[in-house]
Formats: sequence, structure tokens, C-alpha cells
Amino acid sequence: MDTELLKIEHLTHAFGSGEAGIFDICLTVSRNDFILLAGKNGCGKTTLIRHFNGLLMPDTGRILLNGQDIKKNLVFARKKIGMVFQDPDTQIIADTVFDETAFGPENLNMGREEINESVLSTLNLLDLGHLRDRNPATLSGGEKRRLAIAGILVMEPDLIIFDEPFANLDYPSMVSLVKLCRKLHQSGHAIVMTTHDVAPVITLATKMVVMDKGRIAEEGDPVSLAPCLESYGVKNPFTPMAQVWAL
Repeated sequence: MDTELLKIEHLTHAFGSGEAGIFDICLTVSRNDFILLAGKNGCGKTTLIRHFNGLLMPDTGRILLNGQDIKKNLVFARKKIGMVFQDPDTQIIADTVFDETAFGPENLNMGREEINESVLSTLNLLDLGHLRDRNPATLSGGEKRRLAIAGILVMEPDLIIFDEPFANLDYPSMVSLVKLCRKLHQSGHAIVMTTHDVAPVITLATKMVVMDKGRIAEEGDPVSLAPCLESYGVKNPFTPMAQVWAL
């Protein structure tokens, strides 16, 4: 049974600088959703998701988390809604893999023993345990992406947002990330993923939302919507090359 987690009501945000805005967005994210937010670069995808946990505030409209406006408790919203940015270097700040993963729990004043246990468990889940003492700057692109996810996962979020997660990854790292997203969704995390290349995950998604010029243009079953993607500047995933993602 679907249970509503996040509700976006008539969200509008217009930038004076000419940056892509969003207009009258209405969207519901359920607890068992894996939503692909598709569209070409500049259509407003990233602007939209940055509102989900209050990184941006709307000009009009509101975002409800478990029925409550996120503006009433941004700390709680950012704990329950984690975001993995397109460039993981922008959210990695600590000197070791362990300390980076521990940063969030430490800021919540969790006990040291609880922090250590949660961090080690999360790093092992993401196959980073053997790198716990490494400087994040020495990690590969795929390892940095997993570390950014670890820093979010240790906070036990209900929703994980991925912004163009396959950017700059080699093929093995992309395959590893797809498998991880499947595991996270199966373990009970809702997922929203922005992408202009839906092929890697279209068979995992429960819903696809196509954006164009700052508005929702299409919404529905991912496979059913695939034929219309090219009209919005997104590659149709059902080509011979797309079959490599049948993991």
C-alpha cells in the first residue's frame, strides 16, 4: 500500500538571473517510490529537487513531509531527505572516509559508541570499510559517489535524492551504482533521481516525471512514457545499447 511521504503543492521559483526556474509544480512521492525525474539539461530538475529539503525556498507553494511543512523543521527535513549532488566533491569535507561518514551523526550529538557502530555498518554496506582511514581526495569517482551516499545513509533517511548520479562515472562504477540504488529501494528507501539518461534505471523506477521548461510535461509509468522522451530532448532508452542495463 502506498503511503504519502512528500507532497509538493503548486511550487514556483523564478530566478532573476535567468537560471532555470520552476512553475506550478505538483508532485507526490510515496514511501515505496523510485521516481525518475527526466529532462534535458536546463529544464529545472535540479532547481526542483533543491526545494525538497529546503536548500531553496519557493516563491509560492509548499512542501509537506509527513503532512508537515518542511519550513517548520528544516533540520528534521534534511535528516529524512538526503541529497547526493552531481559532483560529490562539493559535499565531502572531512580528512578521512570514516570522519566524513560520521559528520552528520556527530552534529546530531549522538553517542560515540552509536556513531562508531553506525558508521562502520554503513561503510561496510557500501564496500568502503577497508578505506575508512583514506583521505577522500585519493578515492576514485565511484568511491567518492558511494562515500557521499554513506554520509546520507548513516542518517537513516526516508528519501534519497540523486542528482545526475551517473555523471563522470566509468562503466563499472555505473553498474555498481545501479545495483546499489536497487538495494536501497528494496530496503525501504524512497528514491528520486534526476537524469537526462534514463536507460540505466528505467526498469527499476516506479514512476517517471518528465520536465520541460520548468514544468511537469508528462508523468506516469516509465516504460509507457519512454517513446515520448525524444520530443523533450531525452534519449529513448529502448535501443540495442540499452540492453546492457538488464543487470
